[in-house]
Amino acid sequence: MPKYQAKTTYVCSECGADSPRWEGRCSRCGTWNSLREFSQRASRPGSSTVPTFSRPPVELASVSNTAEARIPLSSPEFSRVLGGGVVPGSLILLGGEPGIGKSTLLLQAAADLSTSNANVLYVSGEESEQQIKMRASRLGIKGRNLFVHAANDLDAALRYMEETSPFLAIVDSIQTVILSDSGSSPGSLGQIREATWRLMEWSKTSGVPVMISGHVTKEGSIAGPRMLEHMVDVVLYLEGDVYSPYRLLRGEKNRFGSTNEVGIFEMTEGGLTDVPDPSRALLSERRPGGIGSVIVPVMEGSRPLLVEIQALTNMTPFNLPRRTANGIDLSRLLLITAVLSKRMGARLSNQDVLVNVVGGLRIREPAADLAVALAILSSFKDRPVRDGLIALGEVGLGGEVRSAPHLSRRLQEAAQFGLDTGIIPSSTPKELVALPGMTLIKVSSLSEAMSAALESRGS
Repeated sequence: MPKYQAKTTYVCSECGADSPRWEGRCSRCGTWNSLREFSQRASRPGSSTVPTFSRPPVELASVSNTAEARIPLSSPEFSRVLGGGVVPGSLILLGGEPGIGKSTLLLQAAADLSTSNANVLYVSGEESEQQIKMRASRLGIKGRNLFVHAANDLDAALRYMEETSPFLAIVDSIQTVILSDSGSSPGSLGQIREATWRLMEWSKTSGVPVMISGHVTKEGSIAGPRMLEHMVDVVLYLEGDVYSPYRLLRGEKNRFGSTNEVGIFEMTEGGLTDVPDPSRALLSERRPGGIGSVIVPVMEGSRPLLVEIQALTNMTPFNLPRRTANGIDLSRLLLITAVLSKRMGARLSNQDVLVNVVGGLRIREPAADLAVALAILSSFKDRPVRDGLIALGEVGLGGEVRSAPHLSRRLQEAAQFGLDTGIIPSSTPKELVALPGMTLIKVSSLSEAMSAALESRGS
């Protein structure tokens, strides 16, 4: 009788749930057509493919609550997102679109931690040693104590990890590694899951942190199974426009810290560098008194950022006008234009409406609705926005302006930049004290906001 027997299972690409047979709909998350087939060889009797770092049960009251010792990084922005540094024995997943800078950030982290006479192993299944050396030369990395293993055999890489006991191990990327004893093909769900399990087992037993990179699909999720996000300790996403120099490192999951932190970097010839004052960098090229331009303080994690929103309306030569949103959700733009047409009498049915968030950033919160609406009205009426003005608030379907959270922190960021007027919702608590040198204008509707924000044609 053979020692190994092929076993076919089905795994949901969204939640990672297993099923012994194919089903049209996942029984756990309810997603349709998400089950994917893969073959896995059964283990020998008594063996297990799950991690073996389990321990005997202990009483919770006897467990020490001392904080985990962290490995500091020279990049304050990277350390901020990680919660203060890298935790030993943690498994960190870095996702992002192709060309966004994942390999650059990982190589910089490897060079950072290999400068103190500690070995770092960089496993690359996508590039050769010469390609990695060329990138390192561009970044000014000498490579002392930084060992490169350009191969996609994960079993061999794990043997090198056992022999060298590195201070940090990096795998770039998880979709390209191969397990020789796995019955599934490279890049398949079974291959990726098994590879992640083995890396997690080695990381937990050895106490060495492991960073792995993962490609992102068009839908914005980690390519392959989303179950990787449940298996690892930390999930980071590197976001931004490939044609913009700015990148956002966002924490989606962190078992050792908060996920309300965002790191901001700038892609330069020397790699990804920290941006200490992101608001000033994002508004450095803004022209005062521009038409269709409004500043809004948005919250990225726990930090406020001043972002410029631009809008352009133009008579369309076609029967169906276009709605183009770059940096905001298209459905949100459609909602705002509908409210402007119905409640404000703005005839946008024959106008192309284009909205852009400067700097390649993406705004997810509805607190930017008022700024988007004012930018559209400024362009449509061809009237400039008052200098030194910010606007924030959610726009309702009735044309009302609703409250936004963290107003004090947003206004403080605007005051530090020198902006002197803030248009805020009328529902703002009375205990909110205006900052010195800043005038707050409370509005309850879009019409009030427009009267306060737009200059007259004769001024």
